[in-house]
Amino acid sequence: MSQVEKKAGLLRRTSSSKKPLKEKVVLMYDEIFAKEDPSKNNPRFWDELFLMKVNLEYLESKLESVDGEEVQRIQDNINSLFHHCVQALGEEHQIKVVNALQTLCALFRGVHQKNKSASGFDIINMLMGFDKAELRMKDLMESLDSLLCGEGSESLKSLCLKLLLCLVTVTDNISQNTILEYVMINSIFEAILQILSDVSSRGRHGYDAVVLLALLVNYRKYESVNPYIVKLSIVDDEPTLDGMGMVVHQALTEYNRQYKDKEEENQGGFFSTLTSMVGNMFIADADEKLSVQTNEAILLALYEAVHLNRNFITVLAQSHPEIDMAATPTTPIPTTPTTPLGTTPPSLDMMNNPELPLDPNLQTSNLLITFLKYASIVMQDTKDEHRLNSARLCLIILTCIAEDQYADAFLHDDNMNFRVNLHKMPMRHRKKGVEKNIPSRPLVCAVLDLMVEFIVTHMMKDFPMDLYLRCVQIIHKLICYQKKCRIRLHYTWRELWSALINLLKFLLSNETTLLAKHNIFHLALLVVNLFNMFITYGDTFLPTSNSYDELYYEIVRMHQVFDNLYCMVLRVSTNTGQWKEPASKVTHALVNVRAIVNHFNPKIESYAAVNHISQLSEEQVLEVVRSNYDTLTLKLQDGLDQFERYSEQPKEAAFFKDLVRSISLNVRKNVSLNTLSQDVLLKEFSTIS
Repeated sequence: MSQVEKKAGLLRRTSSSKKPLKEKVVLMYDEIFAKEDPSKNNPRFWDELFLMKVNLEYLESKLESVDGEEVQRIQDNINSLFHHCVQALGEEHQIKVVNALQTLCALFRGVHQKNKSASGFDIINMLMGFDKAELRMKDLMESLDSLLCGEGSESLKSLCLKLLLCLVTVTDNISQNTILEYVMINSIFEAILQILSDVSSRGRHGYDAVVLLALLVNYRKYESVNPYIVKLSIVDDEPTLDGMGMVVHQALTEYNRQYKDKEEENQGGFFSTLTSMVGNMFIADADEKLSVQTNEAILLALYEAVHLNRNFITVLAQSHPEIDMAATPTTPIPTTPTTPLGTTPPSLDMMNNPELPLDPNLQTSNLLITFLKYASIVMQDTKDEHRLNSARLCLIILTCIAEDQYADAFLHDDNMNFRVNLHKMPMRHRKKGVEKNIPSRPLVCAVLDLMVEFIVTHMMKDFPMDLYLRCVQIIHKLICYQKKCRIRLHYTWRELWSALINLLKFLLSNETTLLAKHNIFHLALLVVNLFNMFITYGDTFLPTSNSYDELYYEIVRMHQVFDNLYCMVLRVSTNTGQWKEPASKVTHALVNVRAIVNHFNPKIESYAAVNHISQLSEEQVLEVVRSNYDTLTLKLQDGLDQFERYSEQPKEAAFFKDLVRSISLNVRKNVSLNTLSQDVLLKEFSTIS
């Protein structure tokens, strides 16, 4: 059977000479697309239409096939169809409401699909008539609001959210969707909050509600006052904020679980044995299999909540038992077979289960831990554009968290210790494997671990400069807080110092290649100034005096890297060229590091000569360092503990515009109208007279 016949609602072919019969609803659609008013000869036309099962495919394809002149001819009928759809939403007969909602979906999609180049005003005019648009959209939004907030069917609520997601994503660029002006005026913000604050409705509809909110917040966010931004920034109702946090937490947990399952699949069997035998030479191929599609929509929702609402910060630290989603019985939810992994909402049972039985052996978790685990997965491989966007957004979220005083307080709280099992990238020089004995530490240690892991694993030709800058700035902001509050964090600082020195080494080795694309001096300056923070203020926040000695030991031990860096920046800064000024800033920043190297190196050589030792042990070098602090002169550098606060506009505006476009396309693809499962809905209402 051909596709066209399917769309036309073919029932049967009685003989080869007769035309195939069409469904009644298809004949009624054809009447709408004729010039005459369909209700002229049949006053009950609209009543009957909404009792018929919608043929979405046929209606959409019909709308898409209409050309310019025909549009003018049938516009009154299209306007009338829209008007009667909105009217049908107030019907008591639930099947009519279902059919009206689905018809509206087809109208929005079909008209936009056909008129991609048309102005928003033309589309509004074609759909509802420009003079009536305000009234029609007011009625539509009020009906949707009533359906979402009422005691009615859960399936209807789901359908309302699908319609809204469909409406919000009909244009590639959300800000060019003029119809959304009416969604701004007739806000459904309170309805979304009500869904999130109620355990039952959150379980069924929370995912769609959160994604819808994230998209609405991004409508013309820089051009006009967006009421969804204003309202989201002042929400202080705890159950609502917790509800939003739970939806994000469960979606990220589901992603982490899928990744873990794939990882375990890859670790078993012959392939795993073979890779071990040949020294992990196939590790890249193995890792490709672990790719699980990222979920930028839920990440965007988390970002908007963290960035706009200071009250949401408390939700990040809300402790609850760690959820093992694999062990939880799941209820299947209707999704299209093509829905990518990681973009589907978690199972209904999971979302409905706010209180899990407490097991004394169960590790407690919170949204921040789940987010850090998620980030540790998506930040591993940044070659794919979606993962690069996800990694960037993760670092932007961490930047907002690192700047927030309350967040910093719980990150560094000694009474809130957690074991955070971050995922690590497989590398040839280290064994792949989960660390079994992760200590329980303040959460800031996990954030620092994540930053160190990224720094160590992404020194490559296609250098992700933007991500490196963000990583180093996050570390700097955390250290500024420790210095300000005199927090002596018990952390393996040497791993951080070693990672930063190796980063400088990489920049030096690849100077020519990197300078063709990036200003490497800005990153080098940030790294050197991190060392200056430790040198100048380390005695106020390093855990012990021994840690401070170890800092000097690392600088002296790796002095060659700092010497080479100085030679390079001196060479560039003494020549005229575009990098003269940024290079000279690094030259000035190196003054104390060079003072340390020049002060201690002769002392160490002298100690070795006097004691006839060819190679000093670490303890012997530390002894020289400790006994020669008194004669060391350092310069006090200003502004080391100052930083520029994060601002989305203008620096990040282009990134968010592209990200929202990508999310919008993905949501549009996955809110396939087939997933609305019309048969299920009709079956649910079949008993209603």
